[in-house]
Amino acid sequence: MTRPNEPDGAEHGKPMVLILCTGNSCRSQMAEAFLRQYQGDRFAVRSAGTKPAEAVHPLAVRVMGEIGIDLSAAVPTRLRDFLGRLPVRHLVIVCDQAGESCPRIWPGAVTRHLLPFDDPAEAEGTEEQQLAVFRRVRDEIETAMKAYDPKQPEGDMIAAEAIS
Repeated sequence: MTRPNEPDGAEHGKPMVLILCTGNSCRSQMAEAFLRQYQGDRFAVRSAGTKPAEAVHPLAVRVMGEIGIDLSAAVPTRLRDFLGRLPVRHLVIVCDQAGESCPRIWPGAVTRHLLPFDDPAEAEGTEEQQLAVFRRVRDEIETAMKAYDPKQPEGDMIAAEAIS
């Protein structure tokens, strides 16, 4: 996965989409991978966390690997690594906590969408029960990233057809 100091599509004129979450260890990593897969020809995509975890959650790596997406080399990134450093055009916030702590105004951003998904890292129970939650959230994020359209007004992306 590309990180803030590495080259990516932004140098080739693609608008930058920054996907935010609190820990940048599950939901935002999945969303970044899916948006790259489905719309990487249109957007440069990065993800970050307001309080990044030490590593990507192993169950996130596992469930993404089940569908052929390798997150094993992904690392959580701090939100501040992007402030004033990359031309972010579209902000996608995938958890309520990041929505509360994310700057309301982002210099240069054209859109800001809140797409809150359940935090699979909070799943309890057996490993199989936890994996079921990770898979459900993964599938919801995949559906939303396939349908992602930054031209929609804030909040419209939360429509049932985008995440059901």
